[in-house]
Amino acid sequence: MLYEREHVPEMKPFTLHLQSATQYETFKDVASFVGEDPTGSFGILAGHERIMASLCFGLARFRLAGGDWQYLALPGALIYFYSNQLFLNTRHYFLDSSYQRIREVLEKQLRSEEETLHSIKESLHRLEEEMFKRLLQMKRGGESVA
Repeated sequence: MLYEREHVPEMKPFTLHLQSATQYETFKDVASFVGEDPTGSFGILAGHERIMASLCFGLARFRLAGGDWQYLALPGALIYFYSNQLFLNTRHYFLDSSYQRIREVLEKQLRSEEETLHSIKESLHRLEEEMFKRLLQMKRGGESVA
């Protein structure tokens, strides 16, 4: 007995607009997008209902119809999907087809941001110490602090 194959509709692609302060790229044949917001990972296919989400720091990825995954390293982003168009807005992004290379970029960026944060915390700590010393000097000298 022969069975007819069910007709599986072909997935229509959607358009992805990547936008940052210094870059803008458009990809017209996107088959799927995977990102992560504070509630977890999610995917978007063509025809998805309207959605707006805030992506976390890290990796997102998208696949062009019939192609390989493209990886995005992001410091966070806002996405908006409407009428088969996905708009991704971020301060900056790194795009690569190699997971290994994009992971290295992301790790380097994360280390850099951690070093900057540590430096800021040290500066604040020194500022607090200096203010405390000044208050003690003013108190000992009889000067009013107010």
